[in-house]
Amino acid sequence: MAERLADKEGLPGGKQCLATYSEWAKGGWGLIISGNVHIDPAHPGAPGDFTVNRDVPREKTLAAWKSWASACSLNGTKSIVQINHPGRQAPFVKSLAPSPIPLDLGKGLFPWLVRSLVYGTPKEMTQADIDDVVTRFAEAAKLSVEAGFAGVEIHAAHGYLLAQFLSPLSNERTDDYGGSPLARAKIVVDVVKAVRKAVPAGACVGIKVNSTDHTDLGDFITQLKAIVDAGVDFVEVSGGSIEDPMFSTGLHTTVKASTKAREAFFIDFANAIRSELPDVPIMLTGGFRTRQGMEAAVKGGSCDLVGLARPSVIDPALPKKVLDTSIPEYGALAYAKRIEAWSWAKYTGIKAVGMGAETLWYTNQIGRLGAANN
Repeated sequence: MAERLADKEGLPGGKQCLATYSEWAKGGWGLIISGNVHIDPAHPGAPGDFTVNRDVPREKTLAAWKSWASACSLNGTKSIVQINHPGRQAPFVKSLAPSPIPLDLGKGLFPWLVRSLVYGTPKEMTQADIDDVVTRFAEAAKLSVEAGFAGVEIHAAHGYLLAQFLSPLSNERTDDYGGSPLARAKIVVDVVKAVRKAVPAGACVGIKVNSTDHTDLGDFITQLKAIVDAGVDFVEVSGGSIEDPMFSTGLHTTVKASTKAREAFFIDFANAIRSELPDVPIMLTGGFRTRQGMEAAVKGGSCDLVGLARPSVIDPALPKKVLDTSIPEYGALAYAKRIEAWSWAKYTGIKAVGMGAETLWYTNQIGRLGAANN
């Protein structure tokens, strides 16, 4: 999710930010994972996102992050920071990517205009660019743990930079970072190793991956095994991106009946990972709405952890209801409001227009959550 609660320097620690995370910390969650924290202020995901800015004095940055970590850790709640680089999905800047391949926002003149004006064609990253990104991920992880967080989650999903390297659709490199599944995974492996080196041995390091960025499941499993071997504690399975919004807009195709019955959008992908990596804890995020659905996914072995994002905005104390067996099933629903795409959206040809409407609604709700408890 996108909190958009950062100050003008990209720092957390403002009253609204602390009030929001304090509410989640009181809600009984087993683990809180922050929204995107971008490792380079020159490549933000969106206005108001948290960033790790080297130009801000480290003492000031650390103080803000300590306040944030303290708010997240009320009542002993464990919390980790999701660290990310948007790559070619950074708007209004000369973005970076493994290859100079622009985003595919849809067919027609309007998608082409938006792509050209907002995103453009990314610059193919040099070795120096890659080294800098790896270093920045490690610096962000070190800052997170030093501030009091239990660890980090490395974002390699949703079409962001690391996902762009993993996919042959966005990575056409012929050097050490492309040309084969393992070569495309090299930067992610390097990031995991650098993060591990930067944090204490007991810190948690997770990885978030997409179920839809990969053209070949076998190739992805090969990549994921190398990534896990580099030092990953858990794998979160999610899905969707600007190019393939999936379940984030009113413009998407109908969800299969079997998916609705099991609730989890990406459970088949999680099962495929489980069969190849049986000892790796898996978090499954997306689609869970009932206590029964969550319990079935865990008891059935599809996942070890259930991720709830948008329902947490509607009800920050949802876990207390889900885990209280005295509350009937209908009283413990993980409700997520569906925001239909604007009526004119389908005429633009842009696949992600509806996703923008829904993201904006939830971002505003997060702001209200903090304001109400400030």
